[in-house]
Amino acid sequence: MNAPLLKLHVAPDLVDQVYQALLGAIADGTLAPGARLTQEEIAQQLAVSRQPVLQALRQLKQDGLVLDAPGRGVQVAPLTAAGTAAVYQVRGALDALAAGLAAQRREALDAKLIERGRKAARGRNVQAMIEADAAFHSAVYAASGNPLIARSAHLHWAHIRRAMGASLQATTLRDAVWDEHETIARAIAAGDAARAERLMREHAARASEHITRRLEAAFGAEARNA
Repeated sequence: MNAPLLKLHVAPDLVDQVYQALLGAIADGTLAPGARLTQEEIAQQLAVSRQPVLQALRQLKQDGLVLDAPGRGVQVAPLTAAGTAAVYQVRGALDALAAGLAAQRREALDAKLIERGRKAARGRNVQAMIEADAAFHSAVYAASGNPLIARSAHLHWAHIRRAMGASLQATTLRDAVWDEHETIARAIAAGDAARAERLMREHAARASEHITRRLEAAFGAEARNA
């Protein structure tokens, strides 16, 4: 090859940017359950064309985060305690599997993950708390050596982020969560697979109980329905 190739400057995928913006707004409650969404309004607010908005809404609908609205457009899906508990059942199994496999490999998770989480827990930025929590669990998935775990968990985390957004507005368990994360990380590094699996499963069960209880308190009987 005689002539050098020009460097490529790849722009971030616009559909994914719209998807992430809408997912973040749904997760932190800016877009509340039942909120009506139209392509025109979203496109105007995000300063994009309608096409990436249409594709993003289709993806959110496939994920179960939005539903067809009566008449025209879509609306944010209801947030229910029963649905959240079901998601956490699957997440608990996947996370326990990942923790056990990571422990078999004696993987040492980056200590900065815990530091980042504790710092976020001391603040008021709910999105930062959610991202720190997701980063820790993603690191466990990666440490497992099984790429199918992260792929399987991806959809569940979209719903978990939303439930966490509703729960983390007011909670006294932020520090406790990161104490549990640190204990799990130590069990993984020590190679204690049985303990790592048990701790991770208990961690998911406590999170599920706490979040579903807060959802019921916030949304009443509606949140208990599937």
